[in-house]
Amino acid sequence: MAKAKIGVIGGSGLYSMPGVEKAREVRVTTPFGKPSDAYIVGTLEGRPVAFLARHGRGHVISPTEINYRANIYGFKKLGVEQIISVSAVGSLREDFHPTDMALPTQYVDRTRQRISTFFGGGLVAHVGFDTPVCPTVVDALATACESTKVAFHKGGTYLCMEGPAFSTKAESNLYRSWGMDVIGMTSLQEAKLSREAEICYAVLAMVTDYDCWHPDHDAVTVTQVLDYLSRNVENSQTIVRRAVALLPEARSCKCASALAHAILTDRKKIPAATKKKLALLVGKYLK
Repeated sequence: MAKAKIGVIGGSGLYSMPGVEKAREVRVTTPFGKPSDAYIVGTLEGRPVAFLARHGRGHVISPTEINYRANIYGFKKLGVEQIISVSAVGSLREDFHPTDMALPTQYVDRTRQRISTFFGGGLVAHVGFDTPVCPTVVDALATACESTKVAFHKGGTYLCMEGPAFSTKAESNLYRSWGMDVIGMTSLQEAKLSREAEICYAVLAMVTDYDCWHPDHDAVTVTQVLDYLSRNVENSQTIVRRAVALLPEARSCKCASALAHAILTDRKKIPAATKKKLALLVGKYLK
């Protein structure tokens, strides 16, 4: 199977990654079902990469319907160690303007219908998630934003809502009172599963609207989101390319050993079927 070291997840408006050389489609099977689409594997800025359209090409999968486990497991199976995710978000702050980029470093989970872990079935593991994104990937994205000369905000909190409907005004104002910075529908599960898979992860959040709290803006609509997305896509592609080139070949962060002290289950009690299912993730810790 084709291998890659860096994964790129494209969100709303980013369904392909121009510049990928020697690109070929790779369909990956996983114990958790099908990923959102075929992975596009090739080289970008001289680095082996795998690109995946989170919602499928043509945007056919809703945020709740995305098979997050299959997507992240598929990257792991391809050999990916670092993921850059691109996600459209609404702004919950006056100074986070549409067309700005955000690099959130914290999350609040308001989803209700999603599976956010690979574990279960007789194997219990609790990974640390106090620092939910990889500082190394965030720094590469920040440097790439600077060189691209786009307005960006490093840090802050991404509130992940269920969707697919946008927020009510009451919800939007509540989240602002909590100190949230941006709101989206997809990144939280990716971050949690990437940590369990010992993959470095960070999100490039493209600000497309002011949610619905802003008194000078109408309620967010898909038309408005698509308008700002079209302005952001070229910048996001440039930022991703530059960040890919900046990512270190060898990892020195804690992401690569997230499971080292996370497994609580007595090794003798783990069912054989579960060991086999999760061997790609935990095999090195069960020897």
